[in-house]
Amino acid sequence: MWHEYTAAHPETVDACPEYTVEHFGDTRRLADELLGHVLSGRKRATSELAADFLARGDPMPRIGSHWIACDGTGTPRVILRTIGLRVGPFASADAAFARDEGEDDLSLESWQREHRRYWKRVSAAQGRQWSEADEIVFERFTVVWPPQHADADDGGLTQ
Repeated sequence: MWHEYTAAHPETVDACPEYTVEHFGDTRRLADELLGHVLSGRKRATSELAADFLARGDPMPRIGSHWIACDGTGTPRVILRTIGLRVGPFASADAAFARDEGEDDLSLESWQREHRRYWKRVSAAQGRQWSEADEIVFERFTVVWPPQHADADDGGLTQ
């Protein structure tokens, strides 16, 4: 998948050649559910604890970076490109971000409820206690590959 994308868009990859391979969520079911929202066009944002990047030894995303999103079995499905980033506490999430994240009923209230539940669970699994003061990486992305799923406005190729 990455080789097909780089062959079709060498100028974009030259500008930002690194990529990661990831999935959404912490379970196979959640990975598939959230990827489904990406494939339908409903989800164009995600959020993750900064501590989780550090725990895995992964670099923090940057604008222009790519990631290959996999389904719950680990099969690559789409390539995403980061188009917006912000780091802040839980309370800094707003209704627009909750809507762009594309989950539940798209409201800030459901975003807060479900992300509290999720971050408490993943933090506990890593032996940490989550706090609303913890740094969160708020990321907006565009789908750039394969072409049938790429965002239509510009294919996600602008920086």
